[in-house]
Amino acid sequence: MKDIMLKITGRTVSALPINPEDPQNKNSAIEFMTSGKISTSGEVTEIFYEESEFSGMEGCETHITISGGKLCLRRSGNNKELDPTVLEFEEGKRYEGYYPTPYGNVGLELLTNRIDFGDPKKANNKISIDYSLSLKGLVESRNTIEIEVLQ
Repeated sequence: MKDIMLKITGRTVSALPINPEDPQNKNSAIEFMTSGKISTSGEVTEIFYEESEFSGMEGCETHITISGGKLCLRRSGNNKELDPTVLEFEEGKRYEGYYPTPYGNVGLELLTNRIDFGDPKKANNKISIDYSLSLKGLVESRNTIEIEVLQ
């Protein structure tokens, strides 16, 4: 495992809340830097980092696995009441799962519109994902996330 810095930028490009009067129907962005670790074995790359208070998920660890044109993101934390969150991104593919909350699980559907893994052999690599997300009964949105690995 190698120590790295990560610059993570997430954006909501458009949102359609179930309640059209909801003030959250705005474009929003979050950007933060954090330390992490990276490991590469053959065609599989794994990235680990701790979430922070800034990301709104303090106490969670994020584990990203990249293999065969697919990125799997798994968040687990110190809250024993919540199951881990798992999201899978593969261009043109739909992923169905759920998002755990203290009040129960919310069904989610994720469609990866585009994914670019950059060049993992370069010292500074950027992974870009454009995806559509539906939290059933709550919100539908189009989002982007960029994960820049700074070595």
